[in-house]
Amino acid sequence: MNRSPLRIGFLLNALALAVAWLVPSHLANAQCPQICDSNLANTALGDFALPGDGGQGNTAIGWSALHSNTRGIFNTATGYDALVFNTTGIFNTAIGSGALNYNTTGHFNTASGDQALLFNTTGNHNTAIGFNALMNNTIGSGNIALGNKAGGDLTTGDNNIDIGNPGIVAEANTIRIGRVGIQTATFIAGISGATVPTGVAVVIDTDGHLGTTTSSARFKENIQRMDKASEAVLALKPVTFRYKHELDPKGIPQFGLVAEDVEKVNPDLVARDEQGKPYTVRYEAVNAMLLNEFLKEHREVQEQKATIVALESALAQQQKNFQVTAARQQTQIDALTAGLQKVSAQVEASRRAQQTVASNP
Repeated sequence: MNRSPLRIGFLLNALALAVAWLVPSHLANAQCPQICDSNLANTALGDFALPGDGGQGNTAIGWSALHSNTRGIFNTATGYDALVFNTTGIFNTAIGSGALNYNTTGHFNTASGDQALLFNTTGNHNTAIGFNALMNNTIGSGNIALGNKAGGDLTTGDNNIDIGNPGIVAEANTIRIGRVGIQTATFIAGISGATVPTGVAVVIDTDGHLGTTTSSARFKENIQRMDKASEAVLALKPVTFRYKHELDPKGIPQFGLVAEDVEKVNPDLVARDEQGKPYTVRYEAVNAMLLNEFLKEHREVQEQKATIVALESALAQQQKNFQVTAARQQTQIDALTAGLQKVSAQVEASRRAQQTVASNP
């Protein structure tokens, strides 16, 4: 009969598992402690697997798997030296050679992969999937690692998630996905086109660290007015451009600034790459400066408007005073004119009288 090695291996593994579950283990019900019942018997298959009085409800398949277990319950160890030093740890699952090898009292850990969580001793609630995943973790808890050597540099940190990233010694509460220099592009569905009516913008540094900026005074010190510092934006030179073909094959027109030009005006307005070279412009800082310049111009315009209003008011009062004075002067002129006309009439009457007397001697 001609069978492939893969199929033969599969059949042998299936047979081994069947034997492990169907053949009574070295720890029969009669040997169980008093608290053990027929549903809590251990299952062991392999030399030195779970010898002696090894707790309850455990499954050990492989050489020395769960070899040191004493009171640990509901552990599953599949592989050479899997959970070999476990004593009282409970609800651990180790699949792979050396998986959770040094675990002693750690609980609720899951290790799938050769030497996954190898040096874990008392850490709890860790999940490691992949060769050497969380290998050096000792007492850290709540960590998740997925991938070849994922979280491999972690030792004592808690609550980390490392996917395809080795992590950092003793860090905590951190998520790391991928590795700088290996993954060069990121695509995440469900973001583009999803409207978020409130929130803050996310920024990233040269190490790939994501976060947000904060504006509350409780996070700031040495707060001062910007004053003339914002005048730097008046020297900036906005440009139009297109990204190089390898960055944007479509050549979409862009509008903005050139980081090297901005650096000459104010180095603080530039973000740099890992080599310290200008990489991009801190547009949020530029916007703040533009706002300050706008407010300065607005204040000047308001002051000018106030001056104009005051001048217009003074001019209106002057016009009013002029009109009153002109009316008074006109009244006086009219009175003088009337008086002059009266005098002229009297003079004319006198002249005529004199002419009459002269003509009648």
